[in-house]
Amino acid sequence: MIEVVLNRLSTGRRLQYAHYIEQIRDGVNVFTENRMATVAMVIVLATLLMAVFAPFIAPYEPTETVYNDQGQPETLQPPTVNNPMGTNHLAQDIYSQWIYGSRVSLLVGFLSAITVISIGTTVGLVSGYYKGLIDLVLMRVVDILYAIPATPLVLVVAMFWGSSVWTVIIAMMLVLWRTSARLIRSETMSLAEQPFVKAARASGASDMRIMFVHIAPILVPIMLIEGTFVAGSAILLEAGISFLGLGATEMMSWGVMLQLTFSSGAISVAWWWVLPPGLSITALVVSFFYISRGIEDVTNPQIE
Repeated sequence: MIEVVLNRLSTGRRLQYAHYIEQIRDGVNVFTENRMATVAMVIVLATLLMAVFAPFIAPYEPTETVYNDQGQPETLQPPTVNNPMGTNHLAQDIYSQWIYGSRVSLLVGFLSAITVISIGTTVGLVSGYYKGLIDLVLMRVVDILYAIPATPLVLVVAMFWGSSVWTVIIAMMLVLWRTSARLIRSETMSLAEQPFVKAARASGASDMRIMFVHIAPILVPIMLIEGTFVAGSAILLEAGISFLGLGATEMMSWGVMLQLTFSSGAISVAWWWVLPPGLSITALVVSFFYISRGIEDVTNPQIE
């Protein structure tokens, strides 16, 4: 299929796209050589598929009550064939809640990564390219944000704006972009002095075109690596906020599941209720870390 498309292009375009495709293939090969990164990618993709097809996979709704053959609620029952992960104190199926909970964790992780990297990249590009007063002002804002702990700020925002998944994402977006801004700024300051930037400027290219067309594509590996770190941090932070009771209460999440085990007093006895969300959060956060290592192997093959 790829060869058919390439044959319809001009010779120059065909060579250019063939080179891009070859680079992608080489990158995939290098990534898959990292076994931990490959396993991590499988875990993330499996979780994503579970989240997308949750209504078709989950046997019950997250808040639906499960009854036994005698019509009695199945309260705090250990795993059975009908309820593979048991039930909670309200006779709700934990397996179904676990499946639906993956939606919130991935939504928070991916949206936080996209928004944070977008803001951080923009601020870093502007700061590193223009330098001077603009750089001074923007970096002082970053320094102020570094002085503010992320978790307390998210708590304050959630208290004032209400508990919802969007509040958590917005709160994370306000603080997590600071690291990516510094990284992008550092690379931009170096790239801005390169001959290809001077040539683009001499040919009449605008500052916006130079920043976002000539410099930004070179920074994509840094964006991807930082994005995976942000996704993992966001998932962990959302779980912590939800455990404190200020998370997305309108939607079932893994953090909310842990909060319910604690508030109901079942955290010490209902192991089948604690393990699924706890292990899933851990596996997802660790997976994003190893994916970042795999991307680093592709972009910096000399790093061991």
